[in-house]
Amino acid sequence: MSNVFIAFQRNEETRSIVDAILADNPEAVVNMQPAMVRIDAPNTMVIRRSTVEEQMGRPFDLQELHVNLITLTGHIDETEDEFTLSWKH
Repeated sequence: MSNVFIAFQRNEETRSIVDAILADNPEAVVNMQPAMVRIDAPNTMVIRRSTVEEQMGRPFDLQELHVNLITLTGHIDETEDEFTLSWKH
């Protein structure tokens, strides 16, 4: 089993994104750094637009993830409603 991860700039906007990721991925682990937050998950991580919208209290376009994105690892599968990182083919 290999971990996937995503890292964002650490700021007020990404706090809601991180909270949404943790809500939808109970096995995810957060590593807070002074200027960055990294979330690791075994095999697969799903970021759901609806969960981010719940946390933010406003509409959210998943393309907004890229504004504060630093790096990620895993295969990307992206739709209007979900951004998934995995090692599945």
